[in-house]
Amino acid sequence: MSEAPRPADMCGPENAPDVHTLHRWSEALAGVARAGLAFTESLYEQERFDEILKVAADIAAAASGAEPVDRHLAWTQSIERGVAGYPTPKVAVAAIVGNERGEILLTRRADSGIWLYPVGWADIGYSPSEVAMKEAYEETGIVVQPRSLIGVLDGLRLGFGGIALYSLLFHCDMVGGDLRPHPLETSAVGFFARGALPSPLAGQERWVDLAFDAIEGRGPVATFDEPREPVWRAPIEQREPAGPTSTVKIGPVSTHAPSPGPQRSTS
Repeated sequence: MSEAPRPADMCGPENAPDVHTLHRWSEALAGVARAGLAFTESLYEQERFDEILKVAADIAAAASGAEPVDRHLAWTQSIERGVAGYPTPKVAVAAIVGNERGEILLTRRADSGIWLYPVGWADIGYSPSEVAMKEAYEETGIVVQPRSLIGVLDGLRLGFGGIALYSLLFHCDMVGGDLRPHPLETSAVGFFARGALPSPLAGQERWVDLAFDAIEGRGPVATFDEPREPVWRAPIEQREPAGPTSTVKIGPVSTHAPSPGPQRSTS
């Protein structure tokens, strides 16, 4: 049985942590510190947790080049008392969509120039599968129908900057629409064969095999909430005046939120 590596054996430059690891360490430490500050009534513990938060900010600064005082201030201002202040990862929802040629739908993020599957923050009031439909349509113009949940991935491990998030991946069937990039969120969209994927492509070593297995009919199946009918409410200007006998017309509406896609490191 081989021995576990000793700390002294892991100190060479070849073992130095990469930017993604530093982000993960800083977010994990900051989560512990913010949870402690949300619940403790002890002044002594508050001071200790705040010191941990400052160390986490130093690590985040080493990864991104940002000022540690700014990161510490942002974390401090996000703290609430009790359960509301317990930090948890944000949730993003993605659509894995293939076409009849077995190609995958990808978008190039307008903010970073990095390619990724259609993905967006989970909106309150929508089930995860509904968010997958909404994001695919908003970002690419393609209408999809969720078929199965194929993965839940840690965004920090995928290299998605310094935001702790879980990404829910839904395999979806393409049922309509035309390729049309969103004017603010995506600079390009398209379908790509497995052997001709664009670059740079975020976290591909973690999800590409999973995605193409699903597209080619080999993906796992998990339970999820089926999308409702209709999924979206009509914009206010499209609704009929309310009255005793009036009905409300229902149709798709585009709602936009900041993208959880990968950000370029400033280091």
